[in-house]
Amino acid sequence: MKRILLIATGGTIACKDAGEGLTPQLTSSDLMALVPELDQICLADAVQLMNLDSTNISSTHWLEMAVCIQKHYDQYDGFVLTHGTDTMAYTAAALSYLIQNSRKPIVITGAQQSISNRDTDARENLRDAFLYASDDQACGVHIVFDHKVILGTRARKMRTKSYNAFESVDWPETAIIRNRKLVYYLPSRPNAETRFYDAMGCGVFVWKLVPGSDANVFQALKPLCRALVLEGFGVGGLPQYGGQAFYDAVKDWIRSGRVIIMTTQVPFEGSDMEVYQVGQKAKRELGLIEAFGMTTEAVVTKLQWILGQTEDSESIRRLFQTPIAYDRIFD
Repeated sequence: MKRILLIATGGTIACKDAGEGLTPQLTSSDLMALVPELDQICLADAVQLMNLDSTNISSTHWLEMAVCIQKHYDQYDGFVLTHGTDTMAYTAAALSYLIQNSRKPIVITGAQQSISNRDTDARENLRDAFLYASDDQACGVHIVFDHKVILGTRARKMRTKSYNAFESVDWPETAIIRNRKLVYYLPSRPNAETRFYDAMGCGVFVWKLVPGSDANVFQALKPLCRALVLEGFGVGGLPQYGGQAFYDAVKDWIRSGRVIIMTTQVPFEGSDMEVYQVGQKAKRELGLIEAFGMTTEAVVTKLQWILGQTEDSESIRRLFQTPIAYDRIFD
């Protein structure tokens, strides 16, 4: 049987009502005890890395998760992380950059209801995560949720309460789990050597444009940000509002050595700034970096990973445009 390590980080799956709302209280041992059939799937051990509401998860916690996996990487055949759903997609993307080309499965799961509830999705999600982590074809970073196996760089939380909370954005699911059996759509194993990274940069800000957005925001953000992710409208472009203020503010931002990534606030099908004049002119004249079909979660965490490696603008551009774990597929 495969040896799988459960790494508990908190989240709804581990919650109890503390009198002022739900808060993670159950331990990794508690979780395993409530799914006794895990003994029939694999040889499982557990560690309690942290016990946080995922709203409180940050890049320092992603680094802790990566360090924990690296520390135990040679001892286990796979890893299951229990995690809150609210920032799970960010964590899945971040681990995809911090642990590249993993030949062993790194599976992230959680629940919309606590595992201590009578009616909950938690037990099935945890069982499915161990099923995938124990499978011979499993590899890389994935979210396993509602019987779906979703690539870490393609996942997004689309529903706040329903059990089918996550979807794979513009990319097929890796597999589904039916009757406790895996049906693969995209089995693939990395050819390159597994590589761990131990740094994440900061100073990344996401600005979701709204009609009438003020170009003065760029100046206000300068002291705080090294990289700005602009979520534009539709396939993407820079607003003009009868003048050059927005265009000039972007030009000044880039001349200062900072980075702008253009993406879209539309969940599916990505950006394409070549379609309209408002996008084509800005991209060609300013040299904006475009995200195309990347999720915002992947854009943000990839930038943080890159800024942990380099501050050079050209190196940032090159690394961002280099596909990793199927994050850039429609350039």
